[in-house]
Amino acid sequence: WGDAAADRERRSGRVDAEPVELVVRAGSQVRLRSVPARRVPVGLAIEALASLPAAAEVTPSVRAWSVATQVALDLVARGRLAPSVAADGTDAWRVGPLDLDDHARIVALADALPAAAHCVPVTAGPPRRIVSPHAAVGAFVDAVADALVRTPAASTAVGHEPFAGAEPHDVSAHAEWLAATTSAGGADGAPALRVVLPDVPDAPVECILEVRSRIDPGLVVAAADLWDAPLAVTARFGTDLDTALLLTLRRAARVWAPIARLLADARPDRLALDDAEADELFGPVVDDLAGAGLPVLWPAEVLRPVELRPVVSTPRPETVAGAGLDLAGLGELRWRATIDGDDLTDAELAALAEAKRPMVRLRGRWVRADPAQLRRLAERRPVRTGEVLAAALSGELTVDGAEVPAEIEGPLVDLADRLRGLADRRAGVPPPGLHATLRPYQQRGIDWLVEMAELGLGGVLADDMGLGKTIQVLGLHLARRGRGPTLVVCPATLLGNWEREAARFAPGVPVRRHHGGGRSLDDLAPDEIVVTTYGVVRRDAAELATAAWGLVVADEAQAVKNPYSRTARALRTVPAPARIALTGTPVENRLSDLWALLDWTTPGLLGPLEAFQRDVAVPVERDRDPDATARLAATVRPFLLRRRKLDPDIAPDLPPKTETDRFVGLTAEQATLYRAVVAELLTEVADAEGIDRRGLVLKLLTALKQICNHPAQYLGQEAPLAGRSGKLEAVTELVGVIADEGDSVLVFTQFVALGKLLTAHLDALGIGARFLHGSTSIPARQALVDGFQAGEHPVLVVSLKAGGTGLNLTRATHVVHYDRWWNPAVEDQASDRAGRIGQDRPVQVHRMICEGTLEERIAAVLDTKRQLADAVVGGGEAWLTELSDAELADLVALGGP
Repeated sequence: WGDAAADRERRSGRVDAEPVELVVRAGSQVRLRSVPARRVPVGLAIEALASLPAAAEVTPSVRAWSVATQVALDLVARGRLAPSVAADGTDAWRVGPLDLDDHARIVALADALPAAAHCVPVTAGPPRRIVSPHAAVGAFVDAVADALVRTPAASTAVGHEPFAGAEPHDVSAHAEWLAATTSAGGADGAPALRVVLPDVPDAPVECILEVRSRIDPGLVVAAADLWDAPLAVTARFGTDLDTALLLTLRRAARVWAPIARLLADARPDRLALDDAEADELFGPVVDDLAGAGLPVLWPAEVLRPVELRPVVSTPRPETVAGAGLDLAGLGELRWRATIDGDDLTDAELAALAEAKRPMVRLRGRWVRADPAQLRRLAERRPVRTGEVLAAALSGELTVDGAEVPAEIEGPLVDLADRLRGLADRRAGVPPPGLHATLRPYQQRGIDWLVEMAELGLGGVLADDMGLGKTIQVLGLHLARRGRGPTLVVCPATLLGNWEREAARFAPGVPVRRHHGGGRSLDDLAPDEIVVTTYGVVRRDAAELATAAWGLVVADEAQAVKNPYSRTARALRTVPAPARIALTGTPVENRLSDLWALLDWTTPGLLGPLEAFQRDVAVPVERDRDPDATARLAATVRPFLLRRRKLDPDIAPDLPPKTETDRFVGLTAEQATLYRAVVAELLTEVADAEGIDRRGLVLKLLTALKQICNHPAQYLGQEAPLAGRSGKLEAVTELVGVIADEGDSVLVFTQFVALGKLLTAHLDALGIGARFLHGSTSIPARQALVDGFQAGEHPVLVVSLKAGGTGLNLTRATHVVHYDRWWNPAVEDQASDRAGRIGQDRPVQVHRMICEGTLEERIAAVLDTKRQLADAVVGGGEAWLTELSDAELADLVALGGP
């Protein structure tokens, strides 16, 4: 492939296999070996060699020629291409002119060329000699260049066949002209201009003409010394050195006029430059000169430019009354000039600014400063405090759309250090008044919440469901007791849970439910917890904003992920020195969810939403930029505490099964139906006796269960479902969160009708659900189980009798009892469909209870008598039929807070 003309003769395709002699190793000797080979034109091999994967298992010689192909393609792409004359007088292309870096690459490749890559002998008899690696690489890159240029399009564009067509053409008549016009060195010397900076002020900058031997790249001689050098020295630079230098300078003069002054000298050796010409050598002309075969070499010390580093100073952030630390304030951005990390003095900066040339001698060295950059030194611009804190945490600041290392001054540095050190703090002790045995991660969570609240920064507690976010917030309230009441905003379905959890774990703390008619904030105690809903916040934002809250907590805070929603806007108007968001899914769909949470808890940290979307969300979400991702993580990490059940330091702390009663309220429709049924059937029960009475009691209990589940179940309706049942709303919200976290859930019910309603409702909301009940055929039953275990749908609704035993559903990490069987043993059997052998994760059981109804009263009996449940309540509901009329009336009466 070194013979371009012969290569073109074979361009049409492969040549039949023929023997080729190679010089190969034989122990410590070499021997001549004849092997069958097929000659392939270079043009057919370029694509395969150039696109060879880095992981491809090939021989070292194939890998070497792949690298050589890539080097040749790079040279051609950069225009390092010249017409020439082949040994037989035909037209040929070769790479050139080459600068010193290009030559160094080719020499390095040739030095590393494996012996097997050039083991073809070039002499017929002994001693055997093979192609030199430098000759082989040089011939190969020239052949690649020749193959690439010769295309039908090139032939048409040029208008004649030489140097464009595939067939060889005799151009020997023009050989002398081609050599004079396109000589790029070959074995001749490689010239370069070395810039010499003066030691005397105002003396001109000079360029010294140097020549490097291509035969011996380590030999570099100034042209002034070369003209009178002995023949033994000049021979190392080629036989036609004078002509080669002349042609190179002639090409260089076409791209940069000052080179013409060198051409005017009989023995060119140096070129004095004025300030404008010296400045030009820092611009594109350097690349043009290199392309002409005359690279420019600057002294190493000049390559140390004046660097500008942004410095941001901020005043101490103010604590806004009732609103925490103000991160929306302004700091000042200015620029600091350094050389090798050392600050320049005002006098040195003045010298740079007043210099007439781009280079100035400072501290015994030459430096160069971009005038446009120097103008930045006078700039002063405001910067948001939140942006500065983010820069202090991540180490980089966005300036004019680019991330640059920034130096932060002032109190925010101490704040950033304190935030970064939170993870290394030793665990504290439970706050007084907390009646609970805390797991280590829960104590760490309380410590973090307390620290963030003390700083006035707020934060997002993003623990997985079931890890105890509520108890950690109760610990925070107790740690800050007396600093103002705490407002907890949550979905209506969680009001009862907050009240009961507070009564259980912080019994000394007064709790007020701010919901429903007659709600009031009168006589609000400084250590009180007020529990309200997002709907009430929308309606009563003005009233809530008048209270002197010490803490505001948003539970299931993903409800305000849209910052422009009425709920989110209303919540922002309620002031507090610290705000805490609770959610198991801090990012549900996009990073703007995270922005909305943090902009409520810590306003100003992530800047305006539009800028966040442009500078952060797009690079992270669309471009998968690892640097942008790392900067965002470093910024938000101190303000977001995220623990997963599967975390190595969390999983050992968790019991295999955690049971939680979730209390929900009735809707107005449910309450009306409930009272009507109680009034009607209690009258009938009072007039009945014996088996008839027991039947009426069971009818009453079944009707009230159905009403608590959903009015549509009691009334035999299929729709509408939304907004009519507090229990349905709570279960929908619960399984939605579980599915968003990537977990699976079993939902048990006694009623097939309710199971069908629930499955249809969840499916309509895009939450994949399937229903397994007693009428499900055996093949369909197995298909449902297999599909659930394979993760095809996150929710499996199961009728209690059909799925209470005999199933292995270990993919589920949550079990929801939509309605109570009132026999603990039956419920436990159902829960064990998930918490059984093969389950390697903790399981959380949620029992849904309508507060103020018979469900709550019977749940209390079961809780106090659980260990004796079988003996006390027997099987199912038979024990209830033996209650007296008065006991039955007390059991089913509708009450509540």
